[in-house]
Amino acid sequence: MASARKRSLSDYLPVLFPALMLTVFFVAPFGIMLSVSFFQRIQGAFYEPAFVLDNYARFLTLFFAGRLAFSLFLAALVAVVCVAVGLPFTYQLTRLSRRLQVFWLVGLLSILSLSEVIIGFAWSTLFSRTAGITNIFAALGLMDEAISLSPSFEAVLTGMVYQALPYAVLVLYPSVARLDPSLVEAARTLGASPIRAFFNLVVPVLRNALLATLIMVFVFALGSYLLPQLLGRPQHWTLSVLITDQAIYQSNMPFAAAMAVFLVLVSLALIGLSLTIGRRGAAT
Repeated sequence: MASARKRSLSDYLPVLFPALMLTVFFVAPFGIMLSVSFFQRIQGAFYEPAFVLDNYARFLTLFFAGRLAFSLFLAALVAVVCVAVGLPFTYQLTRLSRRLQVFWLVGLLSILSLSEVIIGFAWSTLFSRTAGITNIFAALGLMDEAISLSPSFEAVLTGMVYQALPYAVLVLYPSVARLDPSLVEAARTLGASPIRAFFNLVVPVLRNALLATLIMVFVFALGSYLLPQLLGRPQHWTLSVLITDQAIYQSNMPFAAAMAVFLVLVSLALIGLSLTIGRRGAAT
């Protein structure tokens, strides 16, 4: 049996640059943020090096725990709505001709090219009383008069779903496109209705892709910053908004770092869960 070839430095070059970038742009900043989260804030100054747990203890107070719960609830709701809307849309998209599929995919990619600022101001205009969609409803007699639909929780949810839906569709598209259409045809031949065939056959087959999409959209929505401010009231602000408020306006960098550490850890845990699900799906 031939002996294994000795590895040289050139064998590690393909992974050296990504590892360097990961260290410089993630590991090092996260390490600095983690250390700052244990620092002590000085009244009338910025902060000083120390090792205190006051920042994490304050994070567990009723107000900030409520903001955390709202952020998790909003991100989960956005993920569920995106998957509930994106799965039927993607399924119908894969049944179209190739030219129409390219047209819709280009349209989704064009939405991804828009910044969060543009999306926020566009939806705030659409929900306004003076130039919003309620003017059309009032003209059609569906409403007595035009009203403003923002700021509100519904406006925040709509804007975040609009922003995250293209990601959900693009993640679901490869799995749905590989789905064997003969399975649905066989179910229809055996007497299943289109809706029953979809929920009893398509959804179980795509369960790993659906769960991975839920996690991906949840992580994406968890870091939303501008849309809750542009479309919602202060009670609709997410934890990302409070982190910026504490870091910039309150000059409390240790407390902001403690909240940011928690968000990063939650995101990493969910990404790890998504990768685990992907490996199990590939193995089966």
